[in-house]
Amino acid sequence: MTDITRKRVVVTGVGAITPIGNTATEYWDGLLSGRNGIDYITFFDASRHDCRIAGEVKNFDPHDYLERKEAKRMDRFAQFGVAGAKQAISDAQLVINDLNAEQVGVMIGSGVGGIKVLEEQQTIYLNRGPDRCSPFMIPMMIANMAAGLTAIHTGAKGPNSCAVTACAAGSNAIGDAFRLIQGGYAQAMICGGTEAAVTPLSMAGFAACKALSFRNDDPAHACRPFDRDRDGFVLGEGSGILILEELQHAINRGAHIYAEMIGYGMTCDAYHITSPVPGGLGAARAIELALKDAGLTPEQISYINAHGTSTPANDSTETSAIKKALGEHAYKVAISSTKSMTGHLLGGSGGIEAVATVLAIANDQIPPTINLENPDPECDLDYVPNSSRARKVEVALSNSFGFGGHNVTLAFKKYL
Repeated sequence: MTDITRKRVVVTGVGAITPIGNTATEYWDGLLSGRNGIDYITFFDASRHDCRIAGEVKNFDPHDYLERKEAKRMDRFAQFGVAGAKQAISDAQLVINDLNAEQVGVMIGSGVGGIKVLEEQQTIYLNRGPDRCSPFMIPMMIANMAAGLTAIHTGAKGPNSCAVTACAAGSNAIGDAFRLIQGGYAQAMICGGTEAAVTPLSMAGFAACKALSFRNDDPAHACRPFDRDRDGFVLGEGSGILILEELQHAINRGAHIYAEMIGYGMTCDAYHITSPVPGGLGAARAIELALKDAGLTPEQISYINAHGTSTPANDSTETSAIKKALGEHAYKVAISSTKSMTGHLLGGSGGIEAVATVLAIANDQIPPTINLENPDPECDLDYVPNSSRARKVEVALSNSFGFGGHNVTLAFKKYL
């Protein structure tokens, strides 16, 4: 695709369901205030688990968005996705009707889909037999259902898909939606990520591969990206959704524009199923490709919303990747990991972090990395420790990296 044929793409709506707030406004206020969303697990008895903490979404009522019968037939991850999408559509004041439905699409990623339903139905199968499994098990479980159900509940008949690239899924979904609008295949896209994996089996699996923090005595300080005392990530849940729109379409209907999306880079480490390639070479290439796609130089970057998982391997590797991609400017750019407050939403993380990145541009405010008390000597960049910062944000990046070696960088800028 040549630059001449590319259409400009803007963000006109945001929605969020998170451990620190169930709207984009609550989420943003929570980020700026350094609110902690991590506590002891309440969804199930975690007393036998090595990790007993998570970032649970609190006080979420699916019936605020769905009829009771509909909600009952949806896994929690899909409920989050539809709720975030409805929020974003309302925020954008986007009307979907017979005249434009085929030009409005949906891309919502998820790392594991309906794992809660799968676990529940496996228990029924083992205890009561195969004939007692729900006829809705499969459509409740499969990862594409957040995207499919969002289309069903909004009437969006355009391109529809689901990225399943582990912790990069939400960002891949946004990037793929961006490409569809650039290429003229849609006028608007409902896009982002959703996840609800705070379940017994999921927690056990991540603990078994030594990915989680085991700081059970101090959940509020368990997620500490770039800190030398970090010991793993904290699982979170929720959804983050953007409305991306072709610029002229947005202007014609008088839409409020938060920011412009200008770049998308994705690569693969082709190295290991869980560990990043040493030196962050794959992640650095994703950043470099996003800059090239956007026509940016490193010196133009104001802010990076880091993947910043609080694992020993990720944070130092991501720091190396940023240095390789940005050179000396890496020491001048503000970087933060909002996972320090929300935990890691897996496939949903790219969604809520894109929302945070866009709002940082719109408000000229940079959220902090909380719990950064003793910086790791290998992590020597400006991670905006513990307090938000007022700063002009002209251009910002959002990084997401996933098991399997997936690397994604999204680029946004202030709309002018």
